[in-house]
Amino acid sequence: MHDPTQKQRDSDTPVLREQLCFALYTASHHVIRAYRPLLDPLGLTYVQYLVIIVLREQSPLSVGEMGVHLHLDSGTLTPLLKRMESASLVNRTRDPDDERRVLVELTEDGEVLGDKAAEIADNMLCNIDLSRAEAQQLRNRIMALVDTLT
Repeated sequence: MHDPTQKQRDSDTPVLREQLCFALYTASHHVIRAYRPLLDPLGLTYVQYLVIIVLREQSPLSVGEMGVHLHLDSGTLTPLLKRMESASLVNRTRDPDDERRVLVELTEDGEVLGDKAAEIADNMLCNIDLSRAEAQQLRNRIMALVDTLT
């Protein structure tokens, strides 16, 4: 029976559960939440974890370079990096060749924490029930979407 208080849906009206953007948003939210119990014992947030990963790949990096890697702006990164510096995880120094640039590198404590955090990716892979190859395929498709949008 039709409920007169409920609005009729036009056939062209988008349905939330059919939206790709909603699926990506929901998946992202749940993946980040699934990282929390793995990162909390290390005292890291998800974004701090990403900073450690990128600095283990290449260091030092300028804040701008880091932003490109992480798809974050300097307004987001700067306070995060200041907190990480206060926790003795990173050092921030002015680039001697260009005083406008701030270079970031892991401290010894940051490196030690990075060693512990290295196991987290494998733990997450087990939690999401994907093979390494399936996860790589999914990652490639998502990053192709990101590249298209940027």
